[in-house]
Formats: sequence, C-alpha cells, structure tokens
Amino acid sequence: MTDPMRAIEVDKVTVHIGVGESGERLVNAENILEAITDQKCVRTLSKSRIPAFGIKMGEPIGCKVTLRRNKAYKFIDTALAIIDRKLYASQFDETGNVSFGIEEHTDFPDMAYDPNIGIFGMDVSLSLKRPGYRVSRRRIQQNKISHKHRLVAEDVLSWMQDRYQIEVME
Repeated sequence: MTDPMRAIEVDKVTVHIGVGESGERLVNAENILEAITDQKCVRTLSKSRIPAFGIKMGEPIGCKVTLRRNKAYKFIDTALAIIDRKLYASQFDETGNVSFGIEEHTDFPDMAYDPNIGIFGMDVSLSLKRPGYRVSRRRIQQNKISHKHRLVAEDVLSWMQDRYQIEVME
C-alpha cells in the first residue's frame, strides 16, 4: 500500500514564446499560443535595457500561458509526443521541475504553416509537486516542507518514465 501523500502530481505547465520585440510578431505569437492552449496569454516584459538589440526596459518581448489541472495534463501528452518522448537528464532540476523546448509551432495538430506569420518555437516548463506543498505557500500558518517530502530529480525522472514512457538520455 502506497502513501497518497507521496504521490507526484503536476502543479502547473508554463508555455513561453520569446519574440524579442514588440509589434506584429508578438501579436502573431500570442495568437498562436492561444490557439494551441485554448487559453488567453499574458505578455512578458523585458527586465533590462539592451541597446544592441534595441530593447527598452519594460517593453513587451514575449508571451506566456500557465496551464493547470486537466489542461496541463492534456498539453503534456501532446508536447511529449512532439519531442518523441525523449528528454535529457540535464532538463530535470534538483527541485522536481522539467523544462524542454519545441522548435516549431507547426508540429502541433491543426497548426499549419503560414508564410505571413512565420515559425515560432516555445519553451515548456513543468512544475511538479506532492500533496501538502501548499503549507509552504499559504499566508496563515506558513511552514517548511520536510526534506523527506521534497521532490528530487530521481523521483521526477522515475515518475515521468512510468507515467509518460519517456526515454532519458545522458
């Protein structure tokens, strides 16, 4: 009998497209991201000024979407199928998060190439947790998570292999 508090679940999936400039390319990226995820996206702003690239501080240079619950699990299935269920061990961090990239948005179902829009790649970040992690984030009676209860890369790696049949390369 396994302990239900030791189960691993997806907290959220963040999908990000970095365009590097505002304007029509950013609007196209937002439309693509909304079509892929069926959810409204949020613009990301530059945190510093980079004169060599013509980027001002606070200028919108990308867009992102945060998916939770059923939408997150559905998106993970689709995204892992696109990358052939292959991940590198370096894509897992020590706190139980996984990140990978998708090179072309046209790999998603029902997304065709349009020469007026171009091709956009995206970053996908999975945040995983165990039940009870809310204790460290709540406002009232906030407390620390025990070291035994925290996620480590090996736990997440084995969970991903069992649940999604991924192949981990070195």
